[in-house]
Amino acid sequence: MATVQEHHQQTRILVQAAAAACEDKKGQDTRILELDPIDAGLSDFFLVTSATNDRQAVAIADEIEHRLRKEFGAFPNSVEGRRQGEWILLDYVDFVVHVFLVERRAFYDIERLRKSARPLTPAEFDAELKAALAEKTLAARKKATVKAKPAGAKAAKATAAPKAKKTGKKEPPVAKAKAAKAAPPKSTLKKKAAKRTK
Repeated sequence: MATVQEHHQQTRILVQAAAAACEDKKGQDTRILELDPIDAGLSDFFLVTSATNDRQAVAIADEIEHRLRKEFGAFPNSVEGRRQGEWILLDYVDFVVHVFLVERRAFYDIERLRKSARPLTPAEFDAELKAALAEKTLAARKKATVKAKPAGAKAAKATAAPKAKKTGKKEPPVAKAKAAKAAPPKSTLKKKAAKRTK
């Protein structure tokens, strides 16, 4: 299950895609309003753009719907105002898209009504989104590196020469014979010690 932060990040990606659709259809003065947490009961973001005529407003709304459905499988919870084309509202719950005719946008002045919201251009929003995704990627890489180190240490121990286990059993005769050949006889050691004392 996605955390609140991951869900918010996913919403930001959808808003960015919707803003890109506005730009592609020549929406004017596109703004993203990041709503204050007090207004978060309404939505997290408002995307506001302007069209010069009702046909362009409908084309912008259609492009947003098509792109979000095709790329993310996201459908608006409700759509209002498509018939008149003066103010089309696409409600995606976590964000709401407002496509206005220029004069209607000036009349309703939705940005002024949401004074507590932080206005961003699509470019500013995109830069913030990329920075957040880069930070998330770095955190994931660090986490993966930390997890990989103990596994590497275990692998190194496994490949090291195994230590002889003390089992309490007597060594086989062949092993005793090899050990005896490797060690010099006691008499030789005594002779060497006697020469040193002289």
